[in-house]
Amino acid sequence: MDILSLFVVVPVLTILALVFTKDLKQARIVSMVGSIIQLGMAINLVFAYFKERAVNTNIMVFTKDVVWFKNFNIHYAIGVDGISVALLLLTAIVVLAGVFISWKISDLPKEFFISLLVLSTGVYGFFISIDLFTMFVFYEIAVIPMYLLIGIWGSGPKEYSAMKLTLMLMGASAVLLVGVLGIYFNSNADGGALTFNILEIAQVNIPFEAQKLFFPLTFIGFAVLGALFPFHTWSPDGHASAPTAVSMLHAGVLMKLGGYGVFRVAMFLLPLGAMHWDWFFIILAATGVIYGAFGALKQTDLKYINAYSSVSHLGMVLFALLMLNKTAWNGAIMQSLSHGFMTALFFALIGMIYGRTHTRDITKLGGLLKVIPFISVIYVIAGLASLGLPGFSGFVAEMNIFVGAFENPGLFYRVATIISVSAIVVTAVYILRVVGIMLMGPIKNNEYLELEDATWYEKTGIFLLLIPIIAMGVAPLWLSNMIFESLQPFIQGVL
Repeated sequence: MDILSLFVVVPVLTILALVFTKDLKQARIVSMVGSIIQLGMAINLVFAYFKERAVNTNIMVFTKDVVWFKNFNIHYAIGVDGISVALLLLTAIVVLAGVFISWKISDLPKEFFISLLVLSTGVYGFFISIDLFTMFVFYEIAVIPMYLLIGIWGSGPKEYSAMKLTLMLMGASAVLLVGVLGIYFNSNADGGALTFNILEIAQVNIPFEAQKLFFPLTFIGFAVLGALFPFHTWSPDGHASAPTAVSMLHAGVLMKLGGYGVFRVAMFLLPLGAMHWDWFFIILAATGVIYGAFGALKQTDLKYINAYSSVSHLGMVLFALLMLNKTAWNGAIMQSLSHGFMTALFFALIGMIYGRTHTRDITKLGGLLKVIPFISVIYVIAGLASLGLPGFSGFVAEMNIFVGAFENPGLFYRVATIISVSAIVVTAVYILRVVGIMLMGPIKNNEYLELEDATWYEKTGIFLLLIPIIAMGVAPLWLSNMIFESLQPFIQGVL
């Protein structure tokens, strides 16, 4: 079997093994083993990619193409470049960390881990697909389990949050499907056969009128999952009600499908449409960056703070993609990876704090650094990474975004960049505010004096996420170069 199809097959085999488990212990061991294998596959893929890239200059490597439905020319077509490889590695790390953070889940553990792995299967399949129809199928597979994961294992108004999330993402999927079909029916503009293959469509001169019509549909269809303002409202509610591991996968992995789809499909296949509409969506993206930062500043619930922070950080991804230059695009991909690790770490820590104190309201917390020092110190480190401190992944990503964005000579682009950059200041304010209120000062509840610090499985999940954050900040060049090299054919297609 080829190296990429294993990313779909192994999670499915893990799910089948979970069906036969009988208790929590068996379910978590099977999930852990399956997730460790997936992480091993992702690490192996990184080394295999560098080895293959040394002799293979194609846009995609490890490609495979099998006819799926001949009448509509639908294929199971897969392949990866440096961007896909990096996102597959992100997914494998976050999934394994999520399994460790959910180690003690007691309510329907088998069904929980199965749903979690179905979601990851969809994500893996999405990142390796180069056929639009196959990509769309995996997109739906990734989104649908969120309804069950929040509606069954969530907290608070979980039914409302699950329904809101599902309806908004399904609505975006309907818009996206129209955009995908629009691309498909214009894929023979140069006289060839209709095709869903991204690489084949990229060689076709799709008429400008078609690009102008279908770019906004495709962009919005994907960008809603990337928390595009004003279609972001499903995200904070979904995060607040989701169990810890689901929040980690939701923000750390699932939302990355939005930016990746915008880059891989909307920008690459409809470049004239992108240049026609960029001003409009830049306004929305920049608004989202600022709105998310101020939204986080006004919240007192830890999950809502992190959820609005995600709206701001992912707004930067969309903002950078719309700048249509290589430096900004490099920053967008780096920001997707950085945000994936940071936000998953934040949600893991929030889950640990909530599990011990039974509250997420920062006004009811205080002095936690004295009683749970390990969790508190890691929270401070995650906060410093989020506000872009040099030495962490956030700084590398944001520097590329803002330098790339400022390369555009137009006054409109530079004003939008300055507005977006100002969100860094607001980010520092809400991060330091949370740290000051929640971790410093006197202990507000004497019951907190009995709290236990992180367990071995919680520490394992934390280190899985913390190490990449530091590694990206200290030694980013290998990853940045891998991404930068993969951007070349795409930026040539756009410019």
